[in-house]
Amino acid sequence: MNWNMWIRQVHRWLSIGFTVAVIVNVLAMGLEMQAVWIGLLALFPLMLLLLSGLYLFALPYATKWRSG
Repeated sequence: MNWNMWIRQVHRWLSIGFTVAVIVNVLAMGLEMQAVWIGLLALFPLMLLLLSGLYLFALPYATKWRSG
C-alpha cells in the first residue's frame, strides 16, 4: 500500500470516528449531560480530517505540476 492510499484509508476511518463523536455529542445534549470534553470530542478528528482532506484535495494538482 503506497503513501497516498494509506492517507485515503486514514481519512475514511477518521470520518467514521468524527461521525460517532458527533452522535455521542448529540446524545449527551439530549440527556442534558453538559461536559466540555464531550463538546470537544469531535474536534480532534475534525482537525485531522481537515489536514488529510487538504492533502487529498491538492494531490491531483501536485501530480500535474510534477509531470510538467
